Amino acid sequence: MDQTKSSNYLGTEKIAKLMLKFSLPCVLSLLVSALYNVVDQIFIGNSELSTLGNAATGVVFPVFVIAQAFAWCIGDGCAAYLNICQGRNDMKTAPKAIGTGVTLTLAASILLLCVFYPLKTQALTLFGASENSIGMAVEYLEIILIFFPAFMLSNMMNSVVRADGSPSWAMIAMLAGAAINIILDPLFIFGFHWGMTGAALATGIGQMASLALCVWYFFHTKTFNLNIKSFLPDFKAVSGALRLGISSFITQVTIVIVVLVCNIMLVKYGTTSQYGADIPIAVIGIESKVFTVVINLVVGIVLGCQPIIGYNIGAGNFDRVKKLYRSILFCTVLIGVVSTLLFEFAPDAVARLFGTPTNIPNPQDYWLFAEKTFRIFLSLVTFTCVIKMSSIFFQAAGKPVRAIVASLIRDIVCFIPLIVILPQFMGIEGILYAAPIADCIAMIVTGILTATYMRTLR
Repeated sequence: MDQTKSSNYLGTEKIAKLMLKFSLPCVLSLLVSALYNVVDQIFIGNSELSTLGNAATGVVFPVFVIAQAFAWCIGDGCAAYLNICQGRNDMKTAPKAIGTGVTLTLAASILLLCVFYPLKTQALTLFGASENSIGMAVEYLEIILIFFPAFMLSNMMNSVVRADGSPSWAMIAMLAGAAINIILDPLFIFGFHWGMTGAALATGIGQMASLALCVWYFFHTKTFNLNIKSFLPDFKAVSGALRLGISSFITQVTIVIVVLVCNIMLVKYGTTSQYGADIPIAVIGIESKVFTVVINLVVGIVLGCQPIIGYNIGAGNFDRVKKLYRSILFCTVLIGVVSTLLFEFAPDAVARLFGTPTNIPNPQDYWLFAEKTFRIFLSLVTFTCVIKMSSIFFQAAGKPVRAIVASLIRDIVCFIPLIVILPQFMGIEGILYAAPIADCIAMIVTGILTATYMRTLR
């Protein structure tokens, strides 16, 4: 294995060609990852489980995000660390960091399983489950927790596979899992009538398949080699990777906090509105999955470019870094604008993918709230995409402080206070308007962070 040959082209090949090679498989990989939850909701929404089933998966979603927080912190950190080491032509500590990262991810998955299983009812109630949906939510989560180690390890290892210069294999690993999920969902839900248990089993089996392919790759890597000793905890080696991955952790934890506070406010103000508590929770759950698809397009582009960013930062090729940022920004804005047009002009078409409500008193209220949610809540999704893209760019460039600030400013500093304050004057619609206001403020801060950072690249 010749590490220099394997990675030097990242500093010489045309930017457009590199982006196509690395970002396209990464985009497809993350879209497939998003499909795990989206497919479940589509099949559940079109089954006898209907709206309450979608509400149940909506309140389980934060548990997935917590698991991803640990997996992506370790995986993205190890990936960024590997690429920077490649740029510096220093490959001694990267294998130790990656091996330790695998061990830490496995330990974290077992810990989360032990915490959530005995507290599942309390946790799901906290995340907004009503007396109508709590039974379905518990049934779904009980199965999902069994597959937590596979879910977290596949997410962690997938990041490293991409950073090792094999984005196509990372895509294949995720695609295989999603394909199995899509095949098994209708069989288990409609064929065997297993309901929420069937949906959870289909997802878990797909995750096992993704993990198997990632494990196989770890025995056939390009730029680093692992042995038994690599998996023994070496916290000195992994500390540099964790510092780079901390922004991924904070971003995911922020999502959990936002979902928690948002669901609490939706239940509080939904109960006193015409919609009730279950409709807002179900609709926001759907919106979250749709938004995940959009944001994963952006994240896929910038994460795919992570090896290019890290290598050229390490090698001091700052002009290439600037050019790469401009190219990523153009793609991000394009995705945001197209998504905005879809949400503004065809919100009903998006919502109808997830089924027609049959087990709620006033189905018309469901469609009304869904239309308002997509048109108001996601009206400035372009800004949201740019903010997220910039945060990941800073992380890949080895600037964790800027990455953390970009991650926190939108959700923690702006959005949460707004969803607490605005509904006092506007009712439940105040929660919807909080998002675009937070996007405006955060976009200004992110622009300043980006402009000042680019001036330092000389």
